[in-house]
Amino acid sequence: MTVVDAGAPEVVLALDGVSRVYGTEVQVRALDGVSLDIRAGEYLSIVGPSGSGKSTMLGLLGVLDLPTEGAIRVRGTDVTRLADAERSRLRGEAIGFVFQQFHLIPHLTALGNVETALLYRGLSSRERRERAMAALEQVGLGARHDHRPVQMSGGEQQRVAIARAISTDPGVVLADEPTGALDSRNAENVMQIFEDLRSPERAICVVTHDLHVADSAHRKISMLDGRIVADEALRGGGKAAAGASGGLGDES
Repeated sequence: MTVVDAGAPEVVLALDGVSRVYGTEVQVRALDGVSLDIRAGEYLSIVGPSGSGKSTMLGLLGVLDLPTEGAIRVRGTDVTRLADAERSRLRGEAIGFVFQQFHLIPHLTALGNVETALLYRGLSSRERRERAMAALEQVGLGARHDHRPVQMSGGEQQRVAIARAISTDPGVVLADEPTGALDSRNAENVMQIFEDLRSPERAICVVTHDLHVADSAHRKISMLDGRIVADEALRGGGKAAAGASGGLGDES
């Protein structure tokens, strides 16, 4: 019987015995029986060499892919049992994404780019603008709201992308190599922003190959061959139990 700590923060995103297999005649087991709980308020990193399965894990955590086996739960809801439309709706409400490449729309201002995340949500144009502006203020770019991407540095463009991710007030922000296209100074700024954005209601999860970036988190998940091989507390928070099983892996 599983004992639940009533005082523990809510599990906002979880993998439960998840495996992901690609191919039919020749099968590649990218993840093998992985379990992982992400709780509200956590700032964790997922690190591992190329082929370790971390990108596959990110796709599953972000509900961008479905597992071959196991369950993905968003605030307790098993998304593998939902229809595509319902799964997309839940993903849009609960998860914000930040990528290595900023994916900004060139002809839109910073404010316009952030507003794109708020379309089709039943908000008035004024509400969209106010929420987008508030998100830009959170990342220190309120004064640059009317600038287009070409008028901004790489670090500023990534901060716009972060503002877009948090504008929907997600419970989890997933970042895929968010400092990979930045110099060291801007990378440090971005990691500090993630630290500042963590809250009792929001978790931050960064997937990276950079050990320095990984070590800036409070909890570090290390992956190898499709398994979690270490789950360690770094600073703040207690040590979490590793959730892993065996298997061969290759990152997709």
